[in-house]
Amino acid sequence: MPLVFSLIQNIGATKFTAWRIAFLIPALFQTLSAYAIFFLGQDLPDGNYSQLHKSGDKHKDSFSQIFYHAITNYRGWILALTYGYCFGVELTIDNIIAQYFYDRFNVNLHTAGIIAASFGLANLFSRPGGGILSDIMAKRFGMRGRLWALWIMQTLGGIFCILLGKVGSLGVSVAVMIIFSIFVQAACGLTFGIVPFVSRRSLGIISGMTGGGGNVGAVLTQVIFFRGSRYSTETSITLMGVMIICCTFLIMLIYFPQWGGMFFGPSSEGTTEEDYYMSEWNSAEKEKGIHMASMKFSENSRSERGKRVGSAPSPTDGTPSTYV
Repeated sequence: MPLVFSLIQNIGATKFTAWRIAFLIPALFQTLSAYAIFFLGQDLPDGNYSQLHKSGDKHKDSFSQIFYHAITNYRGWILALTYGYCFGVELTIDNIIAQYFYDRFNVNLHTAGIIAASFGLANLFSRPGGGILSDIMAKRFGMRGRLWALWIMQTLGGIFCILLGKVGSLGVSVAVMIIFSIFVQAACGLTFGIVPFVSRRSLGIISGMTGGGGNVGAVLTQVIFFRGSRYSTETSITLMGVMIICCTFLIMLIYFPQWGGMFFGPSSEGTTEEDYYMSEWNSAEKEKGIHMASMKFSENSRSERGKRVGSAPSPTDGTPSTYV
């Protein structure tokens, strides 16, 4: 954006006008993205939402039940909070990093803008890379591998955030910032490697809670650390890193009875995927058959047992296992 601003100003526009014209560039990209989603996107992987309803392939669910099972699942709240300190931190850094390099290292505005842009550009590979890493860990270690990978990557992000506020050399600061960006954005992808398994019935709201947690985390972080003159910017960045590490400890509390958590294995009571996902439906709903999507999902999610699938319990309702 500073580069675009500079180019427009060189054409002859005043600073006041050039900065406002520059905002038309991201506005154009946002508009094109909206049209692309509207005309090319599907509501669901299975097809158009309304057409699935008309064909009977998807039943209309009760919003009150979807909402209830979302807000009563503590795993969703933990992921929303921890996402606030990976994606939320990413948004915060996007807002302050150009000014930070401009003020602390006396680089010109163009250079500060390019350095700041390199932080966001890491998303091209680090966020999807986090999702890939989550799948790789799940293939070997199951859901417990996903949780450990998220905790490790986000904690490393917090450590490099602390270092970013401590180092006083321009070159080292840029290097630390790039490494920090890779870890913190990979943690975003790792988070959404876990989100779909929290609840099949309330997946939309759980996803929304998690995504919203990122925005709330960004606002709170900026209000706490970057508003006013209580802390210098470098001290605020360091304290933000400490906050990342502290909030990430909550991932240790996430436990799935059918798969386990970071430190404990599956429940000794022999809970299966079907037990977990079918608990979101009552007997009347099951009689109507509107739970079948959750049943299909529970069968597919047996892969989250990892390579120890042979020792995992079989479905308690007599449903034959389709997992090989």
